[in-house]
Amino acid sequence: MPEKSGGDHEKRVADAFDSLHGKVGGRLDAETRRSVEELRRAAHVRDSAALRQGLAGVQERHGWLYRELAEHPAVSNLLNELALWGF
Repeated sequence: MPEKSGGDHEKRVADAFDSLHGKVGGRLDAETRRSVEELRRAAHVRDSAALRQGLAGVQERHGWLYRELAEHPAVSNLLNELALWGF
C-alpha cells in the first residue's frame, strides 16, 4: 500500500479531527481539548511516539474521550494506519 501524499495526509487528519470535534466538541473542557489537539498535531506530523503517549494519557485520564476516539471511524482508521506504517 503506497504512502499517501503529504497534502492528502494533512487533509485526512484535518477532516477526521474536525469531524470528531463536531461530535464531542461541546463536551470538551480545557484539558480534554488540549489532549485532542496534541493527538491532532502528532497525527499531522506522523509522530507515533507522541500518538502512543497521547492515547495512553487519554485512556488513563479521560475514558469517555478514548472511547470516542476508538469509535470514530475516520480517526480510528487514521490512527491505525499511522501505527501500521510505523510513523
